[in-house]
Amino acid sequence: MLVSVIMPTYNCGKYLGQSIESVVSQTVGDWEIQIVDDCSTDHTAEVAKNYIRKYPNIHYYCLPKNSGPAAARTEAMKRASGKYIAFLDSDDLWMPEKLEKQITFMEKEGAEFSCTAYRQIDEEGNDLHKVIVPPKKINYKKCVYFSNPIGNLTVMYDQEALGKFRVPDIKKRNDFALWLQVLKKTEYCFGMEEVLGIYRKGRAGSVSSKKLSQAKYHWQLYHEIEGHNVFRSIFEVGCWGITKGIGIGVDKREM
Repeated sequence: MLVSVIMPTYNCGKYLGQSIESVVSQTVGDWEIQIVDDCSTDHTAEVAKNYIRKYPNIHYYCLPKNSGPAAARTEAMKRASGKYIAFLDSDDLWMPEKLEKQITFMEKEGAEFSCTAYRQIDEEGNDLHKVIVPPKKINYKKCVYFSNPIGNLTVMYDQEALGKFRVPDIKKRNDFALWLQVLKKTEYCFGMEEVLGIYRKGRAGSVSSKKLSQAKYHWQLYHEIEGHNVFRSIFEVGCWGITKGIGIGVDKREM
């Protein structure tokens, strides 16, 4: 198996089929999807089971209890058998040539970890005319200080070289926590400027309360998960707030 696609899901029956179709439509045919359901209460399971009847390389597993996205990602990674692991949440989408172009890029660069640019749509699929472009090279420090420039739906890493990971069990930013783990095993995440993913952006809540909540989760990540001391963690949360506020670390383009 060349690529294992990690697809955690929870109450995404409305979008799950679109996400799966964007994998089925890939120009690379040697893939599997590991769908792990965090005990959805909508028709997510029905949508997934319709696909597994048609495609033997699509797998579905429901967690025994609602455990959060980190547990769902970890379970999907345990079940993955591909040389490469790629991530796609069950409401996001890929361009048809995403896997082919990213694998070619990684082979050319000698990269074990990579990400790409992506554009944003709203919940109904309308283009928000915003493209997020990562830096060409991202190391551990850049990832910490520059507001996580790695888009989850665009990530691919070489499982044969780096192995499997357990996603840190925090409610938010667990994908960010995972990238920091990967960057302890390989020097860089290599960024592609080409748009190969489509991120579905949900409705935003109160900006001030959202920032406070995000700061809390960043503190938990730096201090509790990464084990940084109090002063370093305060500094890192401050850097995150500043770089996020003024847009340093990623190239945000209006398209």
